[in-house]
Amino acid sequence: MTVSRTGTAAKASRSARKETDDAPIELGELSEMLGYALKRAQLRIFEDFLRCVAPLQLTPAQFSVLLLLDRNPGRNQTEIANTLGILRPNFVAMLDTLETRELCARVRSASDRRSHHLVLTDKGRTTLARAKKLVAAKHEARLNELLGPSNRAALVAMLTRVANEF
Repeated sequence: MTVSRTGTAAKASRSARKETDDAPIELGELSEMLGYALKRAQLRIFEDFLRCVAPLQLTPAQFSVLLLLDRNPGRNQTEIANTLGILRPNFVAMLDTLETRELCARVRSASDRRSHHLVLTDKGRTTLARAKKLVAAKHEARLNELLGPSNRAALVAMLTRVANEF
């Protein structure tokens, strides 16, 4: 008797699976949750960014670090990591990668030997210039086309507000 129940349950499960395989998964309340929508959008945006800068092999976080170092040469690791919201161990590993690729360098502080200042190398400046062109011409252009300039500006303002006040 147990065998037939198991067999019947397995058949019913296969039948139910076959019927639902063609139907889209219903998200229910999840479709109304802002966090879910933000995460899905972030994943798609990161995928597109990675495609755009694939020849340079940069992640969004690495690109962000290079941008900050370009604008803020000589700032220390903690300041850059905190600005980007990157945990110290993750940031150190990322810096190791960027330094191995000769895109940035750590320079020991003259006033505090425990601290390092970060600077872009010539190769880092060249890579960043190429990345900025690719991102502007492809990635940001697609987002601008999708959203339109005013919606894009409004979205950036709203997301900035959430990031700063939440």
